[in-house]
Amino acid sequence: MNWRDNRLTRLLLDLLKQGITPHKLALALALGVLLGNTPVLGTTIVSCTVVAFLLGLNLPLIQLANNLVYPLQILLLIPFVQAGQRLFHEPPLPFSAHQIVAMVEADPWGSVAQLWHYTLHGLVAWLLFSAVAGPLLYALAYLPLRRLMRGQSQA
Repeated sequence: MNWRDNRLTRLLLDLLKQGITPHKLALALALGVLLGNTPVLGTTIVSCTVVAFLLGLNLPLIQLANNLVYPLQILLLIPFVQAGQRLFHEPPLPFSAHQIVAMVEADPWGSVAQLWHYTLHGLVAWLLFSAVAGPLLYALAYLPLRRLMRGQSQA
């Protein structure tokens, strides 16, 4: 039996080939970066997977982009929450970063419930940011990909 005849191998190869057009690749990159920066920790892998399947995007590429921006997600978490607080005219988060870490370590689910209000504000700020940054990221990825793939098809 050839390794290519294996059902799992065929499935993986099909997954790698899915969404291999400049448009879909650029969309996968842009959405992977944007969804990877969602200010809701622990949701990015699932959201990227769902979006990839719904839009027929390249799953490995969107997950790669998502994972590469993980440090950026951590860095932007507080700025998104603060921007959301300003949008909703809310008082600043009454906890320091060290207090939040201690809260999460002591009671993860209780911390999520206590901080959900702030997370929701950060999510709104992220959505507004994504509405501007998304098309820009797409254009920055699409133009070089289109040129690259056009060059490959002529070669």
